[in-house]
Amino acid sequence: MTSAQICIMIAIIVYLIGMIYIGFRCSKKNNSTDDFYLGGRKLGPFVTAMSAEASDMSSWLLMGLPGVAYLTGISDAGWTAIGLAAGTYINWLIVAKRIRRYTHTCNNSITIPSFFSNRYRDEKKMLQVIAAIFIVIFFIPYTASGFAACGKLFSSLFGVKYLTAMIISAIVIVAYTTLGGFLAASTTDFIQSIIMSVALIVVLIFGVETAGGIGAVIHNASELPGYLSMTLSYDVNTGKAAPYSALTIVSTAAWGLGYFGMPHILLRFMAIEDEKKLKLSRRVATIWVVISLFVAVFIGVIGYTMSKVGALEMLTGSNSETIIIKISALLSQHGVIFALLAGVILAGILASTMSTSDSQLLAASSAVSSDILGAFRKDSSNKNGSMAAARITLLVISVVAAFIARNPDSSVFAIVSFAWAGFGAAFGPVVLFSLFWKRTNKWGALAGMVCGGSMVFIWKYLIRPLGGIWNIYELLPAFLIACAAIVIVSLLTPKPSKEIEEEFDRVAQMK
Repeated sequence: MTSAQICIMIAIIVYLIGMIYIGFRCSKKNNSTDDFYLGGRKLGPFVTAMSAEASDMSSWLLMGLPGVAYLTGISDAGWTAIGLAAGTYINWLIVAKRIRRYTHTCNNSITIPSFFSNRYRDEKKMLQVIAAIFIVIFFIPYTASGFAACGKLFSSLFGVKYLTAMIISAIVIVAYTTLGGFLAASTTDFIQSIIMSVALIVVLIFGVETAGGIGAVIHNASELPGYLSMTLSYDVNTGKAAPYSALTIVSTAAWGLGYFGMPHILLRFMAIEDEKKLKLSRRVATIWVVISLFVAVFIGVIGYTMSKVGALEMLTGSNSETIIIKISALLSQHGVIFALLAGVILAGILASTMSTSDSQLLAASSAVSSDILGAFRKDSSNKNGSMAAARITLLVISVVAAFIARNPDSSVFAIVSFAWAGFGAAFGPVVLFSLFWKRTNKWGALAGMVCGGSMVFIWKYLIRPLGGIWNIYELLPAFLIACAAIVIVSLLTPKPSKEIEEEFDRVAQMK
């Protein structure tokens, strides 16, 4: 092992130990499942903002997005970033405060599935159980992709076996999440967002310097047809510009719709201690997301120029996702200080993955232990038993996710894209109509959830392969169909009870 690798290893080990220590400290504050899954609704504005966005910006921020920009230019990555930035702001603006109030009013709901059941007085818990099943379906492979990303990172850096690296990474994530629950996940996510920011800034500065300056970056990128256009994209196979149609732009920007249905992001809104500070959280979150997304896309463009001038080898296919890892390896060759900085950058990639995986683990485990098992458990007074069930469920889900992640050739970005569409379509419309349309009833919500979640599979595997006008991101059509199902079924079935309508009005009138 070289001195540079040793320095990188030291930086990463210090980071991992810190995460486990936070989990240990937070474990002392978990006295109930409410604490374990929602932190007792005691999050401050900065932790709320940064943990929400860190849990959102998984490894694709530092791997997937720069990789797409590196290969095809700024259009695909750019419109995705614009959609995500817009979705982030709108979600904070219209959903955050309302869902914080409504979940607290609705029998202090601590999960999204339980909120659906409480909101519509679903005594048979159909909404709760079906929502929990969708969470497990989409989150277990999503978590597996995070484990896989960590495994690939350590395997490529230190030459260890992929499976060994993946399992060690999974153990660390599971350790601090199982110990500290939501509070640990949120606190570590806040720290991880800072590390991710440092990583982006260092890579940006070093990359521009190595590439020969901003002018050289723009010059080399502009030589590729369509590379710097938002209405064209660079086709790697033909070496020519390919049209990026208005339909494709709308489809790609539709990534922003996914925010309305992301359980791990919505939980942050539900957990803030003082709803009056949500405005501050919104500003912090939006600024961080806009800057981070822009820098991530630009790093892909910088990486191409670094390859063009010979500082890095040319990357093809999925290897383009390792561009920041390659830049970090190059940085580490400039002495001990820079090697430690490279370690911080790679810890940032690790952080981006872990900050999402821990939140996904909590959401998936709460879906099983609290929403599915809880729907059939009459006695909820045993807090110790509930806590034990929560932790055991989390461990079991982790083992399943690690089993799925055993294949090193799995595509991280493809899994994230599909799971994002699944949550956005299954939950997004239901969340919005539950918060803002009084006429919505249980049957409409159920129809929207089932139609949205099912249509993601149907469009992805049956319709989108037809190509042409059908080749659009599955989230957009599934989201629209779910909205239509909610409206149509709600209007065709009896309106909600007076009790439900009065509760809706009470929440809407809160100031």
